Amino acid sequence: MIQGRMSRSGLEWFSSLPACLLLLAVVLFSTSSDIHNQMLRGGEQMWGGYYKLRMDPVKPQCEVIQDVDAAVAKEMAEAPPADDPMAALLGDFEKDPAEVRLAIERSAADCRAAHTSYAELQDKLTPGVKAYRTVELFVADLIAFGLAAQRYILVILVMLCAVTATLTRHHIAMRAMETRLDYTVSMTLQTIANAMLLGSSVIFRQSTLASSTALSSEEMLLHNFWIAGFACLTLASLYRLVRVPDDLEPGGSPSKAFMAVPLYTVMCLISGTYFALIGHSSGIGIYLGKMVELADMFLNVGLYVWVGMMLKQTKLATLVFDVFRPWRMPPEMLAVVAVLVAAIPTAYTGASGIFVIAAGAVIYSELRAAGARRHLALAATAMSGSLGVVLRPCLLVVVIAYLNREVTTDELFGWGIWVFVLTATLFGIVATTVNRQSQFNLAPGSEAFPASIRALRPLIPYVLVIVSVVLLYRFALDVKMDEFSAPRLLPVIMLSILLYEHVSRKRERVAASEGGHQGLERSVRNATNDTTAEIGALLLLLGLSVSIGGVIERSHIMEAFPQAFDSAWSAMVLMVVILVVLGMIMDAFGAVILVTATVATIAYSSGIHPVHFWMVTLVAFELGYLSPPVALNHLLTRQVVGEAEVLAAQAEEGTFYQRHERIIMPLIAMGISLVLVAFVPLLFYAV
Repeated sequence: MIQGRMSRSGLEWFSSLPACLLLLAVVLFSTSSDIHNQMLRGGEQMWGGYYKLRMDPVKPQCEVIQDVDAAVAKEMAEAPPADDPMAALLGDFEKDPAEVRLAIERSAADCRAAHTSYAELQDKLTPGVKAYRTVELFVADLIAFGLAAQRYILVILVMLCAVTATLTRHHIAMRAMETRLDYTVSMTLQTIANAMLLGSSVIFRQSTLASSTALSSEEMLLHNFWIAGFACLTLASLYRLVRVPDDLEPGGSPSKAFMAVPLYTVMCLISGTYFALIGHSSGIGIYLGKMVELADMFLNVGLYVWVGMMLKQTKLATLVFDVFRPWRMPPEMLAVVAVLVAAIPTAYTGASGIFVIAAGAVIYSELRAAGARRHLALAATAMSGSLGVVLRPCLLVVVIAYLNREVTTDELFGWGIWVFVLTATLFGIVATTVNRQSQFNLAPGSEAFPASIRALRPLIPYVLVIVSVVLLYRFALDVKMDEFSAPRLLPVIMLSILLYEHVSRKRERVAASEGGHQGLERSVRNATNDTTAEIGALLLLLGLSVSIGGVIERSHIMEAFPQAFDSAWSAMVLMVVILVVLGMIMDAFGAVILVTATVATIAYSSGIHPVHFWMVTLVAFELGYLSPPVALNHLLTRQVVGEAEVLAAQAEEGTFYQRHERIIMPLIAMGISLVLVAFVPLLFYAV
């Protein structure tokens, strides 16, 4: 949730501009690899054997033998006599003239071929080839630099955005800082946690230096980046602790004050204390270093957030909702439609929390504009990313298949479709029957259908822009739109849409003061301003959840449970509880890694089918993200829609269900889904 904001004007040059450049660099480096592949293919098509022309050919050092007979005679003359005792001692035996001739002829042929190849390559090495080669080798060097720089970009981006989130009080917590006591407790513990992160990184660096393994300059630089980043983060929280804002209420409750402490701070204090008690003070630094090993995945998270913030700057979401407005759907049905439509982009972003951060504000604002009550809009926003994680081409499913040879992506995605149908159906039933407050008086088809068709027309240019970018990548770079290419295609698509809106508005001569488009530069700037704090809050939370996973792993908690159960039914009960709890406290990717190393083997040994187990895992994670006391997806919803909207919803009167609809409705839908997914299949194969 938003814990308050500083003026962004002073931070734009400090954080937003560098963050924008870093994100663009990620897109450039990843795209340059595709460009380089096409350049190699193009070079091979234009100049056969181009791979040999990438470097200047080296002239052969051998001399072409013109007189083979003379060379054979010379070789035979230099051979020692057969009765020479030294020759026998050294193993030199009399040479066969035929074999000597054959060897010389082969050597001469190889030498002539080398000289011929050299001459041909020299002839092919035209000015055009040299110019093309210069560009191609530059792109190759750019790729090599980009791959090496990924780790540093991630660390700089995390630290830069984390400092921004601290200065703007934008970290994710259970509630906002409303009183001076809230602020003091929260910022004090943040400062302690940040100092703990700094100390752990320093100890990790020193222990690495003291080890027998030689430390490369790149690894040393990475250690220094972490240390410098956490030092800046500690100073930022200390500055915030000293500079108390004037808009806070006096006094406060200690119990509420601790709820205003960011989740990453709580995770840091827990894991840091545990590692210190077991004499492993560098533990947090070690597990945070694991983020670097998955740098591309965490950078993709940043790109997805950036895409969502750019989506907020466009009219695309409003135009999509315009297609459904002529039917005059009740808010409950429109909420179901919004969640179903959101499933596809969720499948590309790979995790529900990422999608809520990226597009939650758009979904909430459009549902509210369509007449949905606050609780319903908040419930739909929190659940908007929960249905698509089982659909192709979700990266989370790919990670599961990569870590577990017992399952394949085809199996998981095949059953994922049925899980999606089940969860979507149950959410639709719950949303439209439980506590329904609107009449289902849809507009006549003869009236609504033509209006919907007319509403589709403004979407045609957007579709053409999207298709053009996808086809450009497909045919120019041979890149398909899938879970691997989506992180670099989506930013290009959104930038193209913003450019289209800028050009079309400029052509229509609609001034910004008259409600027109605000311009490409301002749209990108505003999107990046929102992105920096969101990335800092989210990535720091994800990084510390990996550390919590390390605590669970090192404490050997799972060893307290049986390594196999006699009954698959009793094993499934335990699995459901554990997986939901993990979903409450860890991010999806970190939890999958931990489950693979611990819980999965128990499930397999107990007779639970691997595909069934991972379907249950995905649904259980989503229920965990929606379940109090943490309810991460609700906290992320609060983060993007604003504290005022949530407080306004909480102030509304009504029955118990009506006052807590935003929490209860997703729990009912996902809870029933989990029970059905977990236990119904056991009826068909469990003994």
